[in-house]
Amino acid sequence: MASAAPSSSAPRWPAWLQVATSLVAGLAHAASIAWPFSDFLGQSAGQPVWWLQILALAVLAWQLGRCAHWRSGALLGWLFALAWLTGTFWWLFISMHTYGGLPAVLAVLAVLALAGALGLYFAVAGAWMVRWRPGGAAARSLLFAALWTLAELARGHWLTGFGWGGSGYAHPDGLLAGYAPWLGVYGVGALAAWLAASLPQLLACSPWQRLAMLAVLTVPAVARMEATPFTQSAGELSVALLQGNIPQDEKFQAGSGVPMALQWYAQQLQSSQAALVVAPETAIPVLPQQLPEGYWEALRARFATGDQAAMLGLPLGDYKQGYSNSMVAFKPGQAQFWRYDKHHLVPFGEFIPPMFRWFTEMMNIPLGDFNRGAVGQASFEWQGQRLAANICYEDLYGNELAARFAEPALAPTIFVNSSNIGWFGNTVAIDQHLGISRFRALEFERPFVRATNTGATVVIDHRGQVTAALPRHTQGVLRAQVEGRTGLTPFAWWASRLGLWPLWLLALGVVVVAWMKRRPSP
Repeated sequence: MASAAPSSSAPRWPAWLQVATSLVAGLAHAASIAWPFSDFLGQSAGQPVWWLQILALAVLAWQLGRCAHWRSGALLGWLFALAWLTGTFWWLFISMHTYGGLPAVLAVLAVLALAGALGLYFAVAGAWMVRWRPGGAAARSLLFAALWTLAELARGHWLTGFGWGGSGYAHPDGLLAGYAPWLGVYGVGALAAWLAASLPQLLACSPWQRLAMLAVLTVPAVARMEATPFTQSAGELSVALLQGNIPQDEKFQAGSGVPMALQWYAQQLQSSQAALVVAPETAIPVLPQQLPEGYWEALRARFATGDQAAMLGLPLGDYKQGYSNSMVAFKPGQAQFWRYDKHHLVPFGEFIPPMFRWFTEMMNIPLGDFNRGAVGQASFEWQGQRLAANICYEDLYGNELAARFAEPALAPTIFVNSSNIGWFGNTVAIDQHLGISRFRALEFERPFVRATNTGATVVIDHRGQVTAALPRHTQGVLRAQVEGRTGLTPFAWWASRLGLWPLWLLALGVVVVAWMKRRPSP
């Protein structure tokens, strides 16, 4: 990289400074998704910082604009992504080393390898940005946004996808949040990338481009304060959300965590007075046929009559039929329990990718090749509400949740997320996952209720705001009222019919036009 001279008249930077700048900007991008420090620079820990995301990405766009060779662009894009992604999901180290028993060095290398592999998408984007550099400032900003969006989409969906820490998740409280029910998180990320790429060229921009930047930032913020929501109230439901705080290193141990979980959750399910009680992912950590005699029957009998229902997480299946990570629901007058099987499984935890069994065998985590549920499974209907389950990080995939809105009359009124983030300790992973649910609430204008083992157990309203929460890493019950919603946002309408293809095609169209009008760099 040091041998490539900048294409502009700007003085050459030493290679080490270019590398350091990319890495620092990438770490800043990670911090913008969920601020990792307590009350520093006026930010509270766990909160997204929208302006930092734009500034961090502006540094990358500025660096790529100085590159003279596409190889430099590829390296800078990859380094930025390596720092950003490592800084985002570094807590995977805890699940592999602390709970999985993988040697620390190998756990570190595994996190770096995953970040490095996913960073290749952004290396390609950086290379193309430099190789096909358009002439005008406006064209360069559009190309950067299109390439960034394509890299984000590919990372989030190819090879099962892992879009955790996407750039749009920095904006649930920012000036771009008003675009969420129109464009979804990837559309918001594309606008943020366009703004970021425009900032370094602000002096070279035309007055029209500056006016467009101002409009993109201010119009949705003003409109959001004045506009009528796309959805309407469907009435309220009282909920009790259970947070067992079962120690993760004991959770699946027959002599400690299993009896502890069975006793506590049974007590709460039996005594709850809310219209709906929700227990988290694998709250019951064993199969129904492995439960103590009478336990399963007592649960079903508890909710066979009266005016209360329950949703709880547990594994289902047998050796012959296979197993699933599931939620079940009981309600009065229901002959068979309602069931939801997780569709989007976690690599290495719930399915083993081809040729990687050797890696999973190095860890002591209860692993399995689970069966996948279908996309768009039916909601659980109770007291005038349609409750759409999603387990763990399934709320990361807004396009899959959107499939449930294809039939408006059957669309969910409330989302119910059942999770166990205990694998990752008391880390920023909890805040990041909460941010994902908040953004889904904005996209669909639907409330989210989240029942988790260690946090964040919360209620989120249709505006993406947390209205009730339990302290993390405590054992307790969150009691609250939730207002369901009916109606469709623009995003719910088009994503339920077309998936994310409109964003793919729009970004590809920009790239194709840029390629046709390219001025190739070396």
